[in-house]
Amino acid sequence: MKYLVTGATGHLGARVVHHLLARVPAADIAVSVRDPRKAEPLATQGIEVRRGDFATGIDPTGIDSLLLISADGPDRATTQRATVRAAVAAGVRHIAYTSVTDADTSPVALAADHKATEEAIRATGVAHTFLRNGMYHENYTPALLQGPLTTAAGTGRIATAARDDLAQAAAIALTEPGHHGKTYELTGPTAWTFDELAALAGTTHTAVTPEQRRAALVGFGLPEPVADLLTDIEANIATGVFAEVRPDLATLLGHTPTPIEDAVKTTLA
Repeated sequence: MKYLVTGATGHLGARVVHHLLARVPAADIAVSVRDPRKAEPLATQGIEVRRGDFATGIDPTGIDSLLLISADGPDRATTQRATVRAAVAAGVRHIAYTSVTDADTSPVALAADHKATEEAIRATGVAHTFLRNGMYHENYTPALLQGPLTTAAGTGRIATAARDDLAQAAAIALTEPGHHGKTYELTGPTAWTFDELAALAGTTHTAVTPEQRRAALVGFGLPEPVADLLTDIEANIATGVFAEVRPDLATLLGHTPTPIEDAVKTTLA
């Protein structure tokens, strides 16, 4: 088997490759990266490095199983569908895709691109696995280093997961039998509120309206589309969209996923 991981120098992709190396020979792994210079440490381990990204095109030649790590950006559904078509044309036999929680039914704005990509993969008839990742612990714990928290999430709960746990789950789904045709909803072991997160760090959380939050994010210098995205996620957290704890990640890993408390301790250490 030959495996290709896209975005392999990113936060999630790098951890996936790390876990793949524990499961298969380096010669069986290829990575697709925008800047091959950043992947030189992987090349020295015997991993094949290919230049490519969703915008310029990804080369899946000779690949049996592709892990399509979802991209950022406003046009990702279009570029990801192009990658799917290229994979099918190259004879890829399995496509795993890192999607988002409840991609087919979620009201969260970012779910639309994930739903479109899932539909494109499903329509090919190629064996597939959808890894519907919840939000990462690491999306939120760094803010604890800056003091009190402010969000538009209110008292809503969110069942985040550790990025490394999600990466290990992806490596398992790629390399072990029994995952073709499966859709996994991947969350951490508990759902927490931002009041509880702040308390773990000995600080406070202030809830504001979505309008106030968006204005503040733009004021911090974030581009308006990014501010819109982050505000939409927090507003949906407030309504309970990300609150459900699912068993799939624990089942894939074979143990309880990393709790938010451990992620906070690591951040503050």
